[in-house]
Amino acid sequence: MPTRTGTPLRHAVPMALAALLLPLAACGSDDDNAPGPKASKKPSAAETPRPGTQKVTLSWKGEKRVYTVHAPPGFKRTEKLPLVIAMHPYPGDGRAAAAISGLSAEADRENFLVAYPDGLNKGFNAMICCGSEDDVGFIRTMTQRLTGTWNADPDRVYATGISNGGDMAYKLAVELPDTFAAIAPVSGGYLGTAAEDASYMPKTPVSVLTFLGGLDKHYAAMDEGIKTWQRRLSCKPGRPGKLKNRIKKTTAKCRDGSDVVVYRLPDMGHSWPDGAGGGMSDPTAGVNATDLMWKFFKSHTRSAS
Repeated sequence: MPTRTGTPLRHAVPMALAALLLPLAACGSDDDNAPGPKASKKPSAAETPRPGTQKVTLSWKGEKRVYTVHAPPGFKRTEKLPLVIAMHPYPGDGRAAAAISGLSAEADRENFLVAYPDGLNKGFNAMICCGSEDDVGFIRTMTQRLTGTWNADPDRVYATGISNGGDMAYKLAVELPDTFAAIAPVSGGYLGTAAEDASYMPKTPVSVLTFLGGLDKHYAAMDEGIKTWQRRLSCKPGRPGKLKNRIKKTTAKCRDGSDVVVYRLPDMGHSWPDGAGGGMSDPTAGVNATDLMWKFFKSHTRSAS
């Protein structure tokens, strides 16, 4: 049985499954001209907590790792703000995650911190892709710095991401207990070995909000993944709701007290519903994932997930 922290799970995935699902993490955006927060081109060696956007370098296991921090106007270190960690698709970087999600503008409106880690070689070692880096350890260290240096509220730390970044959100929920109050994967899945190993599930409550596109060719695998998550956590489903454009919303309360909310959008592909820009944003999806996830995050804290 492979260890779970820092070990590439994709090595244990049967080749046929890997061949089927690898493109899930490979549908990304690498547009350096994409809209997004303008950070200084040269990352600083250490953060200077202040409003605005800045890049930071972190030496991690012999590699220079980079993340971008965005703080809202009026930010003061004396105030504990929520923290959202947003992860990019493969291939991509933190700027792509910012451009697709629009989370920096949301942070300015709603007064929270957002951090965009860069995967090494433009990807994260998530469920089935990409690479072999200890990205769980890197994000753990990054989060500790943000709750320390930036005074982010450790009871209100959240994770989101799209595609490879969405897969990574599930991995963080399982492998970093007592860290995340909730996650919101977008067009990402609880995949690979996770679907085969019944012990691979959160040991502390982590609520989940996810968005799945019916036209995404990996919809079936992602849909089965979230159903597996709910079975393992003994989640009791509520009555499904129907929204406009045939969108279905399901909710469930799990035995550990966490919630699972799934939006199934039949006319959306491998995209971010009503994203801020870029090729992975779908302005016609019918819901705004960024607004919905922040509303979901606000209603969940680590002490009462």
